[in-house]
Amino acid sequence: MSRGFPNRSYELRNCIAAVLLLGVATAPRQAATSEQSSRATRAAEQIVLSVDPARSTVHWSVQSSLHTVHGTFHVKRGTVSVDPATGKASGEIVVDATSGESGNDGRDRRMHKEILESAQYSEVVFRPDHADGTIVAQGNSSLKLHGIFSLHGADHELSVPAQAMLKADEWSGTAAFEVPYIQWGLKNPSNFLLKVKPFVDVQLDLAGSVRQAR
Repeated sequence: MSRGFPNRSYELRNCIAAVLLLGVATAPRQAATSEQSSRATRAAEQIVLSVDPARSTVHWSVQSSLHTVHGTFHVKRGTVSVDPATGKASGEIVVDATSGESGNDGRDRRMHKEILESAQYSEVVFRPDHADGTIVAQGNSSLKLHGIFSLHGADHELSVPAQAMLKADEWSGTAAFEVPYIQWGLKNPSNFLLKVKPFVDVQLDLAGSVRQAR
């Protein structure tokens, strides 16, 4: 009987060692699986960007044969949702067309009355439907937003390169693009003395709050 105890003790030690080794080998795999699941959960969350009009401005400029005219518009409201996993986007950014100004009262009156006809078409709207590129919940994102740009009562497809910085529950971003306003049906402001380029350079400077949603 006494000879059996050392064998059973030896077997017991081997069994304990095997269990410990199995636990050590399994723990990293479990941690990796947990981390992958966490990443998948984060990727599945939509990122919702709300625009704060008080911290957002539309800058525009148009070149002519005499000089370059610079001006601004006010942002009325905006919310953009992006699904990082699929690139699907939704929402809208709305600009007050009646707020456009260039620092010259006579020129601005003509812009509103004859070109923008802002008394009738009081809003300019961009509605994104897809985002190409990378957007992250924290840090810098670079992407191109595709969507519909509504101006002067007509819809036009537009792709807008954009940069965004997301930090905690705040975000800021910029986007720059050209608007071929004459091609899109607006009146040509040129005359026999002044030749105006047929497109306007637009830059959006936006900021607001950010949240994640299922």
